[in-house]
Amino acid sequence: MNRVLTRSRPIMAAAAVVAATVLATTVAACGSTSTTPKPSSSSSAVLTMESSPENAITDNFNPLNPVPTGATGLGGTSLIYEPLLQFDVANPSVYYKWLATAYRWSNSGQSIVFTIRSGVKWSNGKAFTPADVVFTYSLLKRYPGINGTGLPITSVSSSGNQVTINFSSPQYTNLQNIASVYIVPKAIWSSVGDPATYLDSHPIGTGPYTLKSFSTGGITLQANAHYWGGAPAVGKVDFPVYASNNTVLPALASNQLDWAGNFLSGLQSTFVGPDPAHHKVWFAPVNTNAYFPNLNVWPTNQLAVRKAISLALDRTAISTQGEAGLEPVATNASGLVLPNFKNLLAPSVQSMTLSPTGNPAAAKLVLEQAGFVMGSDGYFHSSTGKLLALTITDPASYTDYAEDGSIAAADLQKAGIDATFNGQSVSAWSADIADGNFQLSQHWSATSISAYQLYNNWLNSALATSNAAGNFERLHNSTIDSELAKLAGATTVAAQLQDLAPIEQFVATQLPIIPTVYGAAFDEYNTSQFTGWPSASNPYEAGSPTAPTNEVVVLRLRPVG
Repeated sequence: MNRVLTRSRPIMAAAAVVAATVLATTVAACGSTSTTPKPSSSSSAVLTMESSPENAITDNFNPLNPVPTGATGLGGTSLIYEPLLQFDVANPSVYYKWLATAYRWSNSGQSIVFTIRSGVKWSNGKAFTPADVVFTYSLLKRYPGINGTGLPITSVSSSGNQVTINFSSPQYTNLQNIASVYIVPKAIWSSVGDPATYLDSHPIGTGPYTLKSFSTGGITLQANAHYWGGAPAVGKVDFPVYASNNTVLPALASNQLDWAGNFLSGLQSTFVGPDPAHHKVWFAPVNTNAYFPNLNVWPTNQLAVRKAISLALDRTAISTQGEAGLEPVATNASGLVLPNFKNLLAPSVQSMTLSPTGNPAAAKLVLEQAGFVMGSDGYFHSSTGKLLALTITDPASYTDYAEDGSIAAADLQKAGIDATFNGQSVSAWSADIADGNFQLSQHWSATSISAYQLYNNWLNSALATSNAAGNFERLHNSTIDSELAKLAGATTVAAQLQDLAPIEQFVATQLPIIPTVYGAAFDEYNTSQFTGWPSASNPYEAGSPTAPTNEVVVLRLRPVG
């Protein structure tokens, strides 16, 4: 199932040449660009879309809160607020000029200069200026709690229509994180206090839509009369709330939904088969799903336990049963998405493969060698007699993750670990992983067009906050932080490979995350009402209806007839 910064199965590059294309873009600042999608005249057409099952939503469109609200999970926030650049994550050599029309690196990668688009207005009719951009990035520096990717910003300034952001270290491979920040209006946000806790119920953005109505049952957006790109062809966008994947499929099959991004069993028989001319699916290869062991709590803070968990997992069952065969087994302990990034897999970790099936005997041996003792209850105990028990948590409404969790719990029990699965609400689970209140939970990796973003999101100590948007396992390792900083400044693929080697080795041997399967960007869409959808033959963007790239897609859609 697909969720944004909630569970958007964030999208990763599908091409093995991703590193080279990204570096060509970031270092030379002249990689392949594509014309920003231009809307046509607005119509009365209503697009109905769904990005993530939600148990409850709050009237909060805060784009700077790393822990997504229901509005963000549904996909609405990214149609109101916009970044400087948009990235075609299905074709990483392409990026779109958005609120910035150009950028260039300086100071050996420690500074980036954006040229800000002129003629843009906020949805309240006020002028958008470079001062708004300076203000937004300054907020990230001042409030680490909203700096969800750990950007090492030292200062931000403007001169004319240019904004310069300075960093404490080179950031060549980090363009996506830098340029994807949602820009907020200084005139409003300068008086809200801590931006992480601001309840943004009356959002004012530069995007193509504004909030028309909110209810606990859903959100409706309407075309922004002041949009700098012109009136969008889709006049309104509805975001109904669905509590579970199981309720999304009937809505798709009965044409109540135009667009969804979920793990759904029975898609071919229930959705595609009855109307193959209009009912379409596209699952672009994307990321790495992994179990996150909380490194601050027992027993997942024990390396032997993490090794035993990895050995015990039946990844084939997770792939074929939990994920209905739509997501292949992860093959390498580095977590690097393969074959997408095979050119960045260090020789030293190529042989560190993951078992496709569970090996409870090997898991038990690891625990015994670490001093755990099998008790008469059939489970291991520590040398002091403490039961080796843990709880796996994930949202019950993420039906694939819930099934994965049940499979994993049974696998760990076979290895002598007293494991149970607890299905939570989306909001409770999101809060728990954000503040570290869990033992073991499966999560997807970051949306990324380079390996840097993948590992930075997993391992950067700066992200291990009480409101975390990454590093959910709470790793604090100064050596790895230094290695990540070196990787951010790499200017060639060879340099990336060299800098990645110790990071990949650390993940493979210390298991701060435990890979399970390679994720897909789930995309189900209906062509009977709208044309212009991305697809494998036209990958102008990945098809997932999640933030931030759903804006690129919505602006390309045209009502039929």
